Order: sequence, then C-alpha cells, then structure tokens
Amino acid sequence: MPRILDIQMNSFPIAGSFTIARGAKTQAEVITCTLTDDGAEGHGECVPYRRYGETMESVLAQIEAARPLIEAGISRHDLLSAMPPGAARNAVDCALWDLEAKQMSQSVASRLGIADPKPLTTAYTISLGEPEVMAAQAREHAGRALLKVKVGTGDDESRIRAVRAAAPEAAIILDANEGWPEAVLERHLNIAAEADVKLVEQPLPAGRDALLAEIRRPLLVCADESVHHTGDLASLADRYDAINIKLDKSGGLTEALAMKTEAERLGFSIMIGCMVGTSLAMAPAVLLAQNAHFVDLDGPLLLARDRQPGLRYAASLVFPPESSLWG
Repeated sequence: MPRILDIQMNSFPIAGSFTIARGAKTQAEVITCTLTDDGAEGHGECVPYRRYGETMESVLAQIEAARPLIEAGISRHDLLSAMPPGAARNAVDCALWDLEAKQMSQSVASRLGIADPKPLTTAYTISLGEPEVMAAQAREHAGRALLKVKVGTGDDESRIRAVRAAAPEAAIILDANEGWPEAVLERHLNIAAEADVKLVEQPLPAGRDALLAEIRRPLLVCADESVHHTGDLASLADRYDAINIKLDKSGGLTEALAMKTEAERLGFSIMIGCMVGTSLAMAPAVLLAQNAHFVDLDGPLLLARDRQPGLRYAASLVFPPESSLWG
C-alpha cells in the first residue's frame, strides 16, 4: 500500500483570550497531518502564523503542493529541500518522525539518544493588558516556577513592576513581540533587570534590531521573530544572548535539532517555545527541550479544550509524551 496523507483543519477555543502586542485571539487554528503507511499512522500539527505571512489556506496549499512527494515516500532529509521552513513543513516533518517511530517500534526519544526523558519546568503565559489586570493574572499563578509575561508598549514599567509585586517568587521572562520603541529600549531593559527578570524576548522588530549590538544588555536578550532556522544564527551573535527555537518557525523537528546544535556551538542560551496549539504540537518540542535553558510549552494550558489524549501537566511541569499521543 502507498503512503497516504490526510490533512485536517481544526480549531480549538482559547480559555478567554490570548493577547500580545500585535493583537488578541480567541481560537487556536491548527492544521493536522496524518500519514498512513502499511498500517502505521504518524501525526503532526502546525499553527499557521500571520506575522510570517501564513494563513490556514496558504499552509494547506503548501502541503497539498507537496502531496505527490510526501505520498511517494519522501524522507525527512529530502523534505528539508523540498519545502521551505515554516508551519507546513513542520506538520509533515513531525508526522514523519511519528510514523517512523511506529514502524520501527522505537520511540523518538530513544532514536534521539534520550534514554529517560524528564518532565520539564515550563513557563505559563500572562497576556498583555492593563497593569492591574496583568497583576491579577500573575497573582493567580504566582505559585508557578516560571511566568512568561507579554509586554510590548511604549511604557511597560508599570506592567513589569505590577507583575513582579504580584508574583515575588516566580522567575519571569518578558516577551515584547517586537513592540518596544528604540527610545525606551535601554530604560525598559534596566527596569527588567531591577525586577530580576531572567530574559527579554525580541524587544525590537526583526530586521531593525541592530541597536542591540551597540548598547549594554543588563540581562539576557532572546531572538524570536529574528530567528527561524540555522542559517539565521551567525548574523545574530552580536545582538542576542539567546534564541527561541519553535518548530513552526524552523519547519519541523529535523531542522530544529540541527539549529539547536549550531546555536549551542555559537554560545547562545537555548529557549524552546511554541505557538498556541494543542498537545500534539508540543509533544516533539518536549523532547527537543530536554536540556534547554528555558522552556515555554504551555500552549495546551491556554486552551479551553485540548486533544485527547494530551500531554500531562502538573504544577509547573510538562511531562514527556506517551506514544498514544506522539512519538
């Protein structure tokens, strides 16, 4: 029997809304690829992202265009040149990893040399809002080990201080999503350092972040929108201290693994992040994140309804996937 590709478009409601500097959303829209070959099934999920010019329709069309190659048995290695980095390739690549694991009766973890994958401390996201609203969210989750706080306005001092006061013991990451004007960059970085923030993600717009190489950085600054795949890394070494690897940016686990290796060689701290998706999207990233410095894989925690079976979350921990989900 030939390999068969099935593509589904799914929507999962977000609990409340998810707000960043660029806007808010109430639904997580995802595309799921299922590959069937000789009785085995592999699954992969991606989240199209408008910031990168992707829509549900464009990503679906990309996968459909590659269908003949996929169903003809293309390998993960050859997929890297057949499809560009991005959400479409991610869904196919992760489905191939899962399919191979099922066909070989060998977990993805063991194939990666991870004998005993561990539960990881993951960030929990506090959406952008007025300072008192963000403080209330932070207070509700103050017992978590790590909070990721969305900022990205011209005056975030009150937000940073309000969240820190509401969650005095939690480690904090700030994510500006390209939203800080150059005029406030140093001031905001200094305020973040005073508040004992551990890391700031993408304060300036991608392509307009040269100022980061010219100033003193009082804490770790992490590239997100500025870094997608391995080829981006070398040009960022003077601007960033860390990089955020996301499967939907890199175009799958295969490229993400190579990217992580090269980033470590170049001396970057590693953060493994996610779009807002289900446990199926997070599962391969949990394996990728096994020795990362920062982990942000809370997508399912932000949903009103996840896939079943899903990942296990307990307190601040996310546990490795069971084979019934992925891998």
